[in-house]
Amino acid sequence: MLQIQITGQIDGRALAAMADQKYLKESVLRADRGKIVDRAGEVIATDTLSYRLVAVLSEKASKGSKKQQHVTDFEKTADVLSQYLDMDRDAILERFQNAPADAYQIEFGKAGRSISNETADALKKEELPGIRFFEDKKRLYPNGKFASYLVGFAMPEEMKDKTVRTVGKMGLEKTYDKQLTGTDGKMNLKTDRWGIQLRDNEKQIEAPKNGQTIQLTLDKTIQNFVEDALNRAEKEYKPEKMLAVVVNPKTGEILAMSQRPSFHPGTREGLTDNWLNEAVEETFEPGSTMKMFTLAAAIQENKWDPNAFYKSGEYKIYDRTIRDVNRTGWGTITYLEGFQRSSNVSMAYLLERMGDQTFIDYLKKFGFGKKVGIDLPNEASGIILDNYPSERLTTSYGQGSTVTPIQMIQAATAIANDGNMMTPYVIDQIIDPNTEKVVEQHSAEAKKSPISEETAKRVREVLASTITSEHGTGKKFALDGYDAGGKTGTAQIPRTSGKGYRAGNGNYLYSFLGMAPIDDPQLLTYVLVQHPQLKEGKYGSDPTSEIFTSVMESSLKYLNIAPDSEHADNTVTMENYEGAPSGKTAAALKEKGLIPVITGEAGDIAAQSPAAGTELTPGSVVMLQTSGNTLLPDFTGWSKRQILTFKSFTDLDIRVNGEGYVVKQSLSAGSAVTENDPVVITLEEPEQMTAPETEEEPGEESPSDGGETEEDILGG
Repeated sequence: MLQIQITGQIDGRALAAMADQKYLKESVLRADRGKIVDRAGEVIATDTLSYRLVAVLSEKASKGSKKQQHVTDFEKTADVLSQYLDMDRDAILERFQNAPADAYQIEFGKAGRSISNETADALKKEELPGIRFFEDKKRLYPNGKFASYLVGFAMPEEMKDKTVRTVGKMGLEKTYDKQLTGTDGKMNLKTDRWGIQLRDNEKQIEAPKNGQTIQLTLDKTIQNFVEDALNRAEKEYKPEKMLAVVVNPKTGEILAMSQRPSFHPGTREGLTDNWLNEAVEETFEPGSTMKMFTLAAAIQENKWDPNAFYKSGEYKIYDRTIRDVNRTGWGTITYLEGFQRSSNVSMAYLLERMGDQTFIDYLKKFGFGKKVGIDLPNEASGIILDNYPSERLTTSYGQGSTVTPIQMIQAATAIANDGNMMTPYVIDQIIDPNTEKVVEQHSAEAKKSPISEETAKRVREVLASTITSEHGTGKKFALDGYDAGGKTGTAQIPRTSGKGYRAGNGNYLYSFLGMAPIDDPQLLTYVLVQHPQLKEGKYGSDPTSEIFTSVMESSLKYLNIAPDSEHADNTVTMENYEGAPSGKTAAALKEKGLIPVITGEAGDIAAQSPAAGTELTPGSVVMLQTSGNTLLPDFTGWSKRQILTFKSFTDLDIRVNGEGYVVKQSLSAGSAVTENDPVVITLEEPEQMTAPETEEEPGEESPSDGGETEEDILGG
């Protein structure tokens, strides 16, 4: 004993070191993975506290303890755990029974990780011997299906050293995984044999360093406008694919980007084999939206005379013939009318005037055929066909050559931004949260533009006429309160096997590339819808126009962009319709551009709202009260006042939550309801008026003609 007291050793071994080895514990202080936020700092992806479940099997854990500290009843434990974990009883029991004889503890794979606080609390109340919880991190995506293919997802992964960390698997989560991944800290302390910290023992803490924050150019509100519009279109038209991108043409900042099919990043529900962010990584034939760049090149070369005439219908080049969408044309018309009608033949004559090789040079200056350099991975470049005159000709109206949506967006900024072509970007800045310093800053970048300010303005005037002209293919894309301009497109879809293109009702890629207000565009939006399921009376331009108008009207109002003054005089005066038949009245209101809603069955009108003499703008909702059963309308975009009027007309149990305009209803449109069926309506600000669709005349795209066909290109 004297020797031990003097030397502090036994058999040459330091007792203090032996004690430290036995009782000194090192706890890992987990670093948070960096956040992904929108331009205003609103969270898109973040870490949240969760728990990891462990079952202690070794009897050594219970020695010296009054309570059992290890699992004593496998079957009972398996019964209880199966009620809380995503794992059935037999699989849990098998895990217990097949554990190595010397195993101290076991885990339950994915089912035992990312356990919520609520589930952990509930399991603790079960007081199962041997079941322990350790704090863990879980990646949280609070907005659900929100820019999923842009943001991507991250999930726990076991490393070679058996530790588990969250790893980016897709999208920004993968691209910026290094920046998002933090550095764990640690805490050293002394404990007794059961892990309880000893008294008078100082902790030695090395603080964790959290991952960097990725701040995007996305605007959460505008992104939600896009998600809601795509959800509605997906529900009604069930297309193969959809895409929508909203950009600030002044800077190139991407304010919203989404596609369908989509998925929930937290659960991966809805994730398919396609992991591409199609706005950047996918190429396609753009169709007639390409004509705006053919027009821009012709104007810049001083080869555009809108009042000159040409013979529409068909155009021959060597042994091939191209035709207009209706195959016979519209006789001898002006070039302006030809563009408004989306005439392929007008593009052919424009190429004659400026030279097809000159046109290809302009496309290259617009950025087609090469990457735009966006701050996203795996960008595709597309291919501009330039081997034969026929290829250059078909490219002038968007067939044969391929592009990416982000190339179309970049090129269109030159038109929207007075000749200044801006590089699209989605990362605003990267911030170190540990120091609050900006470690990487992205900003607007202008590229050499192929067109002048004067050319850009003249192109915008023509694009506006495609919406306002009686011949225009874009009439459905008119906005309430704002002058817009743009170009429709109907592109063929190449067959996946063999040559040629797919055919059939609606089997095309419908698109619209538009901007508003047209005099000084603040927003540029590109919408694509592939192979929608079109019901009788519907056209390929219907889903694209519904998405475009909904997103643009809501976004412009949200951004407080003042409506065009000339729209103030575009009003309709309400007449007195009380006592009139509802069917005839509804038809008359539709002709005036209003949206009639009949609250009951067909019959005479008992009351109306608004009252006679009220001045209304086109697209306003008019309620007509009739007797009989009520079918719920689509309330999306209705004001609180309109909801309360509908409630008074029908005496339904309608419960209103929030202020502003309707974004959600508990029962779907068309549901037959009675006074005993509660209907919950959710409103949000800012206002986002999205009127129910109205019937309009078919434009360029229709179920019967489908836009440009293979025969139109290759000859009769």
